[in-house]
Amino acid sequence: MGIQKDSVRFNVSGRIFETTATTIANAGRNSLFGAMFDDNWDLQPNATGTTEHFIDRNSDCFAVLLDLLRIGELHVPPNIPEKLLYREAMFYGLLDHVRSAKWGPFDGNKLHLAQSITGRAPGDGTAIRAGPDGGCCVAHGSMVHVYDWMLEEHPPITLDYQRVNDVIWADSKSIVISACERLGRGEGGMGLFSASTGELRYKFHVTHENQVKSYTAGALSFSSDYKLFSSCKGRSNEYGIGVWDQVTGKQIDFFYEPPGWSLGDADRLQWLHGTNCLLVATLFPRKDNCYVSLLDFRDKSMVWSWSDIGAPITDERRVRDAIAMEDTNSICVVNEYEDLGFMDLRFAAGSVRWSSRSRLMKGKMPDEPCYPKLALHDGQLFSSMNDSISVFCGPDWVLTSRLRNSYGGSICDFSIGGDRLFSLHSEENVFDIWETQPPPPIM
Repeated sequence: MGIQKDSVRFNVSGRIFETTATTIANAGRNSLFGAMFDDNWDLQPNATGTTEHFIDRNSDCFAVLLDLLRIGELHVPPNIPEKLLYREAMFYGLLDHVRSAKWGPFDGNKLHLAQSITGRAPGDGTAIRAGPDGGCCVAHGSMVHVYDWMLEEHPPITLDYQRVNDVIWADSKSIVISACERLGRGEGGMGLFSASTGELRYKFHVTHENQVKSYTAGALSFSSDYKLFSSCKGRSNEYGIGVWDQVTGKQIDFFYEPPGWSLGDADRLQWLHGTNCLLVATLFPRKDNCYVSLLDFRDKSMVWSWSDIGAPITDERRVRDAIAMEDTNSICVVNEYEDLGFMDLRFAAGSVRWSSRSRLMKGKMPDEPCYPKLALHDGQLFSSMNDSISVFCGPDWVLTSRLRNSYGGSICDFSIGGDRLFSLHSEENVFDIWETQPPPPIM
């Protein structure tokens, strides 16, 4: 940088602040302060030829944000509402700095319970999805409640009594919702909605034999090249996995369900970036049997599959969730006792290798248990069980920590994104926000 020892004066609504150009440069090029420097990061004079700048904003918030640029720590006095500070940070282009100071990079073994929020919708929540910027959305029946990263609720999205099956973030400003078809109404399917206003931007249609069909959309997933996948059930032969262009909303492909298999009722879809395949898992109790497969849409083939059809099944071996782990060429499954099982993707027809980890849970199930869910994030495996979430690490997936909040009952769903973990409880519509403490500043 050029003349970074020059001092800078700010007149913020009559209150004078003086700092150095080095401190202001910490805000980055994309901030409001970035325009004060030339291409070589030399400080530029203002229109009057001085280095004093007038800003008609809240001076108390400016003082907090200036300290954040100086020392990398966020200290909010009790007289300043945090949401006011966040809005001021948005004006200056410093939201990323505030987020980094509020919580650190995600680590399942360093999470702490930051907050619990009670939802306002009647009935139990069914799904929670973390947004890319630290917000989340929660599905309750035919409604989806959207929260930004400040956990401020936006206008809810109501689907006119169509039950929501799944929700996924297209980006930080848009979400896709899948819903059940209402007989006699020709509705259901999927739509792209504004996360901030709830406005429907467009619908995703299914075309069969050159005719647009009504359908029930289920599990959702995105690929890295902006393709949207959804399990589909129609009234004719529209059972399978549909593919749409996320940008245009146009259908571009459809993988029809083969006889004796299950795709249209899938509980989970997961795009595998390394192999360009889609994991499709249909699980008990949605079906009497479990079906897990990998689909390659390039040649419309099922390149790997597993099912428990014909196998002796007990509750201990019922698969409740499945997730692919590309780094180890395997699929992890879980039963209702949180026992983990693994299948090797290198073998066309393998069996589940179960690893008993939670036998002590037997006989201690709550009155209304929720089925376990799985998630994988940065080499850490997460599994929900009753009112807690277990974290597994290492090549042998050793249990390293457990997250638990006694309020709200069993965890019916959880999601990781934006360096946060969100867990949704089955009672009282409570969801928890887990964060990693920010790292100490480098002095």
